[in-house]
Amino acid sequence: MTSFLFTLLSFLVALGILIAVHEFGHFWVARKLGVKVLRFSIGFGKPLLTFRGRPSAPEEASGGRLSEADLGTEYVVAAIPLGGYVKMLDEREGEVPERYLPQAFNRQSVAVRSAIVAAGPLFNFAFALLAFWFIGVYGDTGSRPWIGEVAESTIAAEAGFAADDEILAVGDTLTPTWESAVYTLLTNATSGDDVGVTVRDAAGLERLRILPGDRLLVLAEDGRLLERLGLAPKRPVIEPVIGQVVAGETAESAGLKAGDRVLSIDGREVGSWSELVEYIQRHPATLVEMWISRDGAERPIKLIVGQTNQGEQTVGRIGAGPHIPEGLFDDYRVEVRYGPLEAVTMAAVKTGDMSLFMLKMLGRMVIGEISVKNLSGPISIAQTAGRTASFGLTQFLKFLALVSISLGVLNLLPVPILDGGHLFYFLVEAIKGSPVSEAAQAFGQRIGLVILLGLMTLAFYVDIARLFNS
Repeated sequence: MTSFLFTLLSFLVALGILIAVHEFGHFWVARKLGVKVLRFSIGFGKPLLTFRGRPSAPEEASGGRLSEADLGTEYVVAAIPLGGYVKMLDEREGEVPERYLPQAFNRQSVAVRSAIVAAGPLFNFAFALLAFWFIGVYGDTGSRPWIGEVAESTIAAEAGFAADDEILAVGDTLTPTWESAVYTLLTNATSGDDVGVTVRDAAGLERLRILPGDRLLVLAEDGRLLERLGLAPKRPVIEPVIGQVVAGETAESAGLKAGDRVLSIDGREVGSWSELVEYIQRHPATLVEMWISRDGAERPIKLIVGQTNQGEQTVGRIGAGPHIPEGLFDDYRVEVRYGPLEAVTMAAVKTGDMSLFMLKMLGRMVIGEISVKNLSGPISIAQTAGRTASFGLTQFLKFLALVSISLGVLNLLPVPILDGGHLFYFLVEAIKGSPVSEAAQAFGQRIGLVILLGLMTLAFYVDIARLFNS
């Protein structure tokens, strides 16, 4: 229950931030360009919180009665947190007092209206850039892109990758962490061109491995790029030494103690903690015999493995954790930090590359080159929000930046009802010299609504299918 509430709260915080950023873009640019804003709403439906800004010269109101235009901007937090809107003064939505006509949205030039509409998505990109800049300056700890295993008969094996290779760069981009290596491989994979990967081999020599673009193109689909390439990160070997036992569980009742080294289990030699865990998980509710070393002496210990559920599968457990020597992971971690100016370039490149990558993936999805299973709906986004928030501020900011970029890209698509649809109408107006007819706009709105509802339904379906198949 606590985990669910944390995930829900993280999701609501993420939505609130991203919606506020987008709508603030419309709001701020409208105000700066002299357009009167009547309402700034985060969410739809019934208002939960509301307050008004300073009234606009009420003494000018005729007869002492204030129109909506005379009142200050209304700020609202509403009940349905799946979007927001900025309501501007507009003759198409009601009568506008003559003194406010110069501040009506519909009276503005095409350039001004376009700037106001485009500001929402542009603020989403600006937020991502700022988040990446902050992470770069603050510093980010990641895993060294050190290869542990290369599966046989895979693309990586054919390209010459070997165990203990460390990835230094993908193309011209330095990749100090696994995250940056995977991210750069993903963004390069959509081009269809061969990708050069510079590595430092086990002998300390730099080598160039070439990944064929035609085969790489199909790998960027479901987030399992490394597995599909045939690469496994190198991980430190944790010795099979008991670090702690959980009170009341099998390990404690059988007499295992912190410091015990497991030598074998059921006659099988144990070389690492992962081997021990793997064996125990495969034998729930089973009597096993361990040989351990304690204080220089070897002794047998028999115990019945406990069990727990992992999804639909029952696995064994004994309630013991490993001993992690101090500094064990030091060689596998790296901290990446940029100077303030250097971070600007990094953030701009990353925001641009990720925007282009998302656009290409969306295009490939539309023409059927990749599966719609790559869509993420509210359930997946909520789960990711909770998971990244539990990892700390840096990971949560990365998540917010990526979702903000996707919102910016989606909103700029020329689909009626989205910002990109309005911008398309303005482009047509600029070309032909008069606005698109209200009938055409109304028809477009209906088409856009159908497309949007269809996309949301598909995303929900994919989310639910993913949930049941996980």
